[in-house]
Amino acid sequence: MLTMDQIHDIRNRFYEKGENISQIAEALHLDWRTVRKYIDQTDFNSPPPKPALEKQFCPKLDPYKEMIDSWLIEDKSAPRKQRHTAKRVFHRLLAEIPGFDCSYRTVASYYAVKHREIFKQNKQAYLPLVHQPGEAQVDFGTAEFYENGQKLTGKYLEVSFPYSNKGYLQLFYGENMECLLEGLDAIFRHIGCVPRELWFDNTKVIVTEIIRGGGRKLTDKFERFREHYHFKAVFMNPGAGHEKGNVENKVGYQRRNFMVPVPCFLSLSDYNRQLLTECEKDARRNHYRYDETIEERFQADLTACHKLPGIAFDLTGHQTLKADNWARIYLNKRQHAYSVAPKYAQCPVHLVLTSALVIIQDENFREIVRHRRLYGDTKQEQMDWLPYLKQLSLRPRALKYTGIYELMPETMQTYLATCSGSEVGQILKVLSELTSRTGFDSAVNTVNHAIAHQARDADSLESLYRRLYSDVPELPAMTLAPGIPKMIPMQPNLTAYDILLQGKGADGYARQRNL
Repeated sequence: MLTMDQIHDIRNRFYEKGENISQIAEALHLDWRTVRKYIDQTDFNSPPPKPALEKQFCPKLDPYKEMIDSWLIEDKSAPRKQRHTAKRVFHRLLAEIPGFDCSYRTVASYYAVKHREIFKQNKQAYLPLVHQPGEAQVDFGTAEFYENGQKLTGKYLEVSFPYSNKGYLQLFYGENMECLLEGLDAIFRHIGCVPRELWFDNTKVIVTEIIRGGGRKLTDKFERFREHYHFKAVFMNPGAGHEKGNVENKVGYQRRNFMVPVPCFLSLSDYNRQLLTECEKDARRNHYRYDETIEERFQADLTACHKLPGIAFDLTGHQTLKADNWARIYLNKRQHAYSVAPKYAQCPVHLVLTSALVIIQDENFREIVRHRRLYGDTKQEQMDWLPYLKQLSLRPRALKYTGIYELMPETMQTYLATCSGSEVGQILKVLSELTSRTGFDSAVNTVNHAIAHQARDADSLESLYRRLYSDVPELPAMTLAPGIPKMIPMQPNLTAYDILLQGKGADGYARQRNL
């Protein structure tokens, strides 16, 4: 910290002599930020004196306080009658610390304060918190839902405003940075502003480390998001979910009211827009404590919020990974595999991550392929087979010597193994065409039918595919009007063709007829 003489010299040079910040910094050997700080400073009051509680307590014990604290913390798991007393602490220090020269009174004074501080935590009392307008709390809840008939277990982001008791939620396939940022951004844009303060748990999505003394190390992406939207992030004490009890209650309330029965929908994005509408309807009810509706109190929340930033924020995640020998990349601790394309094996690729998609790009940021993003802690794989099948159709003899063959479904391996070498290339070409039309599953289903019919050529595959996936509707039998005579079906006689093919000619055919 600079002396007042130094500060006066800085301000005098700037305001009286007209020197700029760089000149002052160079002349006084100071950082330019320091110079600017004192030029812009408007409050020169002396700092207020520290209260007695903040003054150093028992300074002579400073080298030993950490050791004493550890003994008392260990006592929390010991029987009550086998815990340290002040006298026992004093005697241990004398015995274990060479040259220890503090008095018993000093040790006892520190022991009394520290013992009360550590053991009073066993007697918890919850006090009602006073929440100000513009403050919001954030949490995730778990819910099941059906999308396109598929049952999934996902996470929903809950944002509640304790002052008004209004809440909003957005449903996702899982819980990660992209889900968090997309959900917050959607809610901010729906209400048209940004809360001045947001309360969070110490989730690993945001917090990388809890620093002793209450500080937090945050992920770079979240820090950028916080600064871009200009809100204050407040983090709860570890294991103290009750400190943001409003959102904890709202998570349960909206699950019971919006997720029962289990939601069924076609598009998650459409359903999330519907959820925001349901939240607006829910706010028409009366507040549980005040004689007004939730929506009426929410107007004070909106007034205390600040406007949205004019520049859009990139909510996607970005990574650069190297594809393996089979042109795959891995996420979620290698639990989830995603295909790239054969020519990118052992090459670096760029990933763009959203809550629902993994978009893979080449080194020039041109899209190669996009996959549905996988969630869960089990091994899963997303394969786009089209580029692999096209590549193999050009080099069919290399099929069994590539790792791609092992990745194929077992039925497709069996089918290709029964085909001759000359047929494999044509069949792979047909399979790639079928995959491009209606997806790899339809190609696999066609192969399964080909195995059942013992068909091993490309034309048969095409015919079976048209039979299974043709868009031509099957017409019902035609009903005839009364009075139309019923025609007797003609039974074809192919004997003449048999004789002709055997080379007997017209005479043979005539003799056959006479018989």
